Amino acid sequence: MPQWLCNQLQRAFIMKDLRQIRVLNECWFFYRTGSDHTNSTTSPHLSLDERV
Repeated sequence: MPQWLCNQLQRAFIMKDLRQIRVLNECWFFYRTGSDHTNSTTSPHLSLDERV
């Protein structure tokens, strides 16, 4: 996990900002999906849309 994301997550948990925690969680999911499937023919956007 990138350091900037860790810092923002820590700050969001300390401030108990549920909206920010959800947004950062989606960012992490998107980041992981994109980095795990870089050689795949499927787009990470499709996986994110399917999840919703």
